Amino acid sequence: MTDNAEYTPPAVWTWENDNGGRFANINRPTAGAQSEKDLPLGEHPQQLYSLGTPNGVKVTIMLEELLELGEANAEYDAWLINIQEGAQFSSGFVGVNPNSKIPALLDRSGDKPVRVFESGAILLHLADKFGHYMPKDGDSRAEVLSWLFWLQGSAPYLGGGFGHFYAYAPFKMEYPINRFSMEIKRHLDLLNQRLAEHTYLAGEDYTIADIATWPWYGALAKGLLYGAGEFLEVESYTHVQRWADLVSERPAAKRGRLVNKAWGDEDKQLLERHSSADFDKINWR
Repeated sequence: MTDNAEYTPPAVWTWENDNGGRFANINRPTAGAQSEKDLPLGEHPQQLYSLGTPNGVKVTIMLEELLELGEANAEYDAWLINIQEGAQFSSGFVGVNPNSKIPALLDRSGDKPVRVFESGAILLHLADKFGHYMPKDGDSRAEVLSWLFWLQGSAPYLGGGFGHFYAYAPFKMEYPINRFSMEIKRHLDLLNQRLAEHTYLAGEDYTIADIATWPWYGALAKGLLYGAGEFLEVESYTHVQRWADLVSERPAAKRGRLVNKAWGDEDKQLLERHSSADFDKINWR
């Protein structure tokens, strides 16, 4: 179905609770806590409150990568935040992330707990804290930061733009689907050109730029987002395919993408993670 009816905005916009779409029940134009509930706390230095969406997966992959390197203070508890039930609007969660979006991190490894919200900020915090996956200075650091911020600015076009109108809107609309498809195809072409010349996004080393981008554009390239692989002809982006496969073979990526996952095959779901032994309960390989 194509909606060709022209929309004339009113003089003053008003919110209608029943606005359609998959996430209509949790969307509203106000911020702040809607319920009183404390967040759980585990025994590990890092307390992660998240869901296994691409933004959440960024952080669990990063933590798993750090643990593989032997960083004990990267040990973490991953608590499931069910956004469909509005858990992100509890007073406890809002205290860690006033923007009420997953993921949110409480770093308790120092003398004073530090809250970090926004997935890109969490990756940068952890990279600088532990000294891995982020060059310390010079051109290399600038390159990683550029690609990290590119992803943070581009992913909303893929998720809230293309993904919403292609998969979640109450009905199909030609104009927004065409508009966002064009932009996402441009993103894929940009990545394909970059990866034709470099092993990873920022050069020859694996960095937080790859950790941030792979859960979004790697999943898209492998046809795992929105059922849009054929529609976007993702197989034609051969260098993106090569990179997506390369990252997917990393054990930390295999584990991290399943943490706080609450859909799909049950043997691929780890609703909460409190120990590396928890992965023995699922088929993470």
